[in-house]
Amino acid sequence: MRTHLSAKKVHTFKLISLFVLLTIAVIPAKVLAQTAPSVDSAKTQMNIVPQTSLKPTYPKVVGYVSFILPMVTASTSTTFNFNGTTTIGFPIGVNVLYSDKFGFSYEFTPNIKATKGTSKMNDILFDPGTMFRFQHGFTIISRLAFDTNGRYGFTPVFNQVYLRTKDVNYFVAVSLPARFGNSEASSIGLNLQIGFIFN
Repeated sequence: MRTHLSAKKVHTFKLISLFVLLTIAVIPAKVLAQTAPSVDSAKTQMNIVPQTSLKPTYPKVVGYVSFILPMVTASTSTTFNFNGTTTIGFPIGVNVLYSDKFGFSYEFTPNIKATKGTSKMNDILFDPGTMFRFQHGFTIISRLAFDTNGRYGFTPVFNQVYLRTKDVNYFVAVSLPARFGNSEASSIGLNLQIGFIFN
């Protein structure tokens, strides 16, 4: 009886071994490699291929929206915003970035003027300019200015990104618009601009 049971166990073991061997032969080697990676091979792979941050590719095009407040304008007299008359602009632009240090900006600014309970679309300013980019999100932009009110000139802009997120970067800028032409006295002003750039 014991001999018969031992023979039966040996026969069952042979059948199980044959089944395992056939299963291994049928399953492709790629599947086995993917389903059972060894911990040591994963560590080795991480050591061979170090993780590095991807650098942006250039040229790169980004858009932005903002609003701008002319704080003061000095000419033959000094005019302050919010002193009986309020002017606000809405700069919309596209920056073409050629490197970490240089780019070109195209900006259109429709301006709205409100006074004595009424408001109107006052003018549209087109002011393209070159961008000189520095570390920590600081940029100097030298803009030309062509205004539909007949004035022209240039505008140095000092721009600083103060908050970065996955989708947008928030910035604040101070500009010094110098304007000429249209039979008016030359003027210089101080503007404050706040907006965000799409990543």
